[in-house]
Amino acid sequence: MFPPDYQRMRAAVRQAAGPVMARQVGEMLGVDISVRGKLEPLRGRLARLVDRGWLRKLPDGRFTTRL
Repeated sequence: MFPPDYQRMRAAVRQAAGPVMARQVGEMLGVDISVRGKLEPLRGRLARLVDRGWLRKLPDGRFTTRL
């Protein structure tokens, strides 16, 4: 499987009512989203989950579970 941080991110996206922005995932995980330096690494990790096929990124930048 993958590291616990990635599992938590994936679980947060799965629990959301619909597609979510990286900022919303950060809020769910308790990340200080007011600091761009904290949000960008989270966005990068979400992109890695997309690259590996665990999540899907919509054209508008939101993330959702793989169908």
